[in-house]
Amino acid sequence: MKPEAGLPRTGQASARSGAEESDEELMARFCQGEAGAFDALFQRYSRPVHGYLTRLTGSPSAAEDLVQLTFLSLVRARGRFQPGARVKPWLYAIATNAARDNQRRNKRPEELTEEGELPATVAADSPGPRDTGLERTVQRALEMLPEGQRVPIVLHRFEGMSFAEIAESMGLTESAVKVRAHRGYARLRELLAGLREETSS
Repeated sequence: MKPEAGLPRTGQASARSGAEESDEELMARFCQGEAGAFDALFQRYSRPVHGYLTRLTGSPSAAEDLVQLTFLSLVRARGRFQPGARVKPWLYAIATNAARDNQRRNKRPEELTEEGELPATVAADSPGPRDTGLERTVQRALEMLPEGQRVPIVLHRFEGMSFAEIAESMGLTESAVKVRAHRGYARLRELLAGLREETSS
């Protein structure tokens, strides 16, 4: 996957490898006009963001286009990036918004949630991305969840983001994110049980 027209082209290699720099250091250099820093961010996050968007939309081809839109939006919004902010939650918020805009016609209303705590057992007994036998079934079940529950589950379970990072990317409190994840995981287990019965019958 390569940046499309409108995205910065590869610049001169910096004295310090992009792989050695933090996201925030790369973003600071990019905001100062160094295209090579953008290239490093793109190389670091294009595949993870594509995987996230694929799980969010259920379509690898749609995710491909949305990755380009995400990074194009990053380029356009770099002037609004606040020094000291974390890049990863900000980038995933852009990706989530791109997916939301793409699926707006099919968007289901989100449930309002109250704040609370996430039981420790929820994450432990949930299906993971390496459980290849359930991969297709898990994807079907994820697509059946409301967006407000699907996003924190995908970010937490499949992208490895902390609840604090997810809260930052979604503009919510950490406890509100935990409630959405709690309800989402519970609903996901119900959906998976039903889908397994369908496939076994």
